[in-house]
Amino acid sequence: MKRFEQYRMLSKGSKRRIALRYALYQIPDMAILVLILFLLHQWVDLSLWLFIGLVNLWLVKYVLVFTFVWPAYDKPRPGDVKSLIGTEGIAEERLDPSGYIRVHGELWRAEVMGKTIPIEKGETILIERACGLTLLVKPVQKK
Repeated sequence: MKRFEQYRMLSKGSKRRIALRYALYQIPDMAILVLILFLLHQWVDLSLWLFIGLVNLWLVKYVLVFTFVWPAYDKPRPGDVKSLIGTEGIAEERLDPSGYIRVHGELWRAEVMGKTIPIEKGETILIERACGLTLLVKPVQKK
């Protein structure tokens, strides 16, 4: 359910782009299914209602699977790494001086900026800069 909530929080344009990309990838699969069912309808005298029912079941399967796989269709766009600057994340492991963090549900390689103390697993971090695909981070000051 968490992924569905993340999907609901996306902008309308992002939702449309992700859903369209998913639908376009399903066209060959659906075409093969319809072709097989059509041939069965011709050769074995498959009922038209069964034909329509199976196609509808396949469409329901697409909708159900989409709720689990939609993040894979949200491909990163150029410049996305820079858009993470100023974003908070969670350390997935001890950063001493490098390790992995989780930002918006994705794992990123990160290094601690400057000569600060190591960041422990589970601590909140702030992304200061990006160097290639490595994020430079510092711990969030606790209030």
